Amino acid sequence: MKITLTSIYVDNQAKARAFYTDVLGFEVRHDVPLGEDSWLTVVSPDDPDGTELLLEPAGHPAVGPYRSALVADGIPLAQFTVDDVRAEHRRLTGRGVRFTAEPAKAGPVWTAVFDDTVGNLIQIVSPAGE
Repeated sequence: MKITLTSIYVDNQAKARAFYTDVLGFEVRHDVPLGEDSWLTVVSPDDPDGTELLLEPAGHPAVGPYRSALVADGIPLAQFTVDDVRAEHRRLTGRGVRFTAEPAKAGPVWTAVFDDTVGNLIQIVSPAGE
């Protein structure tokens, strides 16, 4: 068994597409119109045949309270691995990304959390090294 797709709910697909591609650097894998919305997935340019992230419209009534509770408690909805959290924090801050948790060492890893502008908190993580 292999994970090939996972999703996050987004308030606005066009805004999500711009943030996840133009700011974070992901690449669009699929953008299939489905009425008012699309089947919109992105992938890492480092692993273009890897797991796809579906930027799914947040229209279901359960999504709002769920995401609001996570954000209120500072809980990230997803986690992305980077080579160096501190360097990625500098890069993303320079691109206007708002972090809700600055880089911090947590045992064997560095972590930081940012707001993806479409309703979610995302954590980045990298090995702490020696």
